[in-house]
Amino acid sequence: MSAIRVGSAPDSWGVWFADDPRQISYDRFLDEVSAAGYEWIELGPYGYLPTQPEKLRDELDARGLKLSAGTVFEHLHRPDSREAVWSRIEDVAALTAAVGGRHVVVIPEMWRDPGSGKVLEDRNLTAEQWTNKTAGMNELGKRMFEQYGVEAQYHPHADSHIDEEERVYRFLDATDEKFVNLCLDTGHISYCGGDNLAIIARAAERIGYLHLKQVDPEVRATVEAGDLPFGEAVQLAVMIEPPLGIPDMPSVLAAIDTLDIDVFAIVEQDLYPCAPHVPLPIAQRTRKYLEGCGIGSVRFH
Repeated sequence: MSAIRVGSAPDSWGVWFADDPRQISYDRFLDEVSAAGYEWIELGPYGYLPTQPEKLRDELDARGLKLSAGTVFEHLHRPDSREAVWSRIEDVAALTAAVGGRHVVVIPEMWRDPGSGKVLEDRNLTAEQWTNKTAGMNELGKRMFEQYGVEAQYHPHADSHIDEEERVYRFLDATDEKFVNLCLDTGHISYCGGDNLAIIARAAERIGYLHLKQVDPEVRATVEAGDLPFGEAVQLAVMIEPPLGIPDMPSVLAAIDTLDIDVFAIVEQDLYPCAPHVPLPIAQRTRKYLEGCGIGSVRFH
C-alpha cells in the first residue's frame, strides 16, 4: 500500500550551514516545524542540530518529531577522495542511524560557488571522473548500509555535475540499485529543465526518497538567460511555495502513488537567507496545500 510520508527540513527555514548568524536557532526551527504540523524532519547540514545522539533524541522527542534522513555533500569525481568523503558520510550516517533515521541523502558538490558564482571546476566530467563518482557511490553506499543500516539516496542538484535529466539517467545506469537510489528533488529537476514525470516513469524502481519543491518559471528563465549561480537564483526567489510554480505537484504525487511504495517526501523550499518570520507561514500553507491535493497516500505521520 502506497504511503507518501510528508515532512520538512531546515532548508525550508533558510538553513544552509551548520553555523551562520543569518539563520534561526535550531530550537526555534524544531519548535516551528512541529507547530506547522510536520512530524518528520531531516538533519540539515551536519552540526546545525545537536550531534550527540542522546541530546538530539531528547530534542526530537520533546516535540513529537522523528528523523527521516541525514544529508551530506560528495566530491567523489576527484582523485583519491573516497576516504575524505566517507569521513563525512560516516558522521552523518552514524548520527542518523542512532536516532532512528533510515536514509542519507547524498548531494554532489557544485562546480561553482553558489554565492559568488566563481567557477571552481569544469561543469562537465571526464569519462574517468564519471567512473570515479559512480564507482565511489557504489562503494560508499554499500559501506553505509552494511555498517549503519542506512540507505544512500542520491540527490541531483543545480550547478553540479549530476543535474540535467540525461545525466540523472546516466548516473542511475552506472550505479547499483542495491546500494544507491534516487532522491528525486522536484524543484532541482525542474530548475535544470528536466521532466519529473518522465523520470518517475523511466526510473520507477530507483525512486527511494523525495524532496518536494516548486520553481518559479519566470525567475528560472531569467537565471538561464544570465547563467546565474544557484545561490543568486535562490535570492531571486526561484524556489516558490506550491501551487505557484512548477512542476504540478498533484501530478507528481499521483505518479508516485501509482508506484505502491512507502517513501518520504520532504518539503524543501530553498530560502537562504530569509528573515526569521518568513518560514513558518509558508510551511503551514504548504502543509495545508499538500493535504488538499487529493492523494490518499499522502500522510504526515
